[in-house]
Amino acid sequence: MSEKLLGDISQKLNILIALTLKQLLGDKEFSGGDKRKQGVGEIARYLNKMGLDAKDIAEITGAPVQSIRTLLTPKRRK
Repeated sequence: MSEKLLGDISQKLNILIALTLKQLLGDKEFSGGDKRKQGVGEIARYLNKMGLDAKDIAEITGAPVQSIRTLLTPKRRK
């Protein structure tokens, strides 16, 4: 498979994961507003344990990639 096709498939899977996560968390808002996301650290660590990288986690949670990388650093873990 080509890299572009794999990237497209990955992006679509990330969208499905994000929608499922919103449903599981009971988030009914689809505005994509700038309100602060609560619990992103826990979600990021969980998705990272499942094998997703920071870029995919950022796309799923709507958080900046650098913030996700910071949340995943060992010093930030509780």
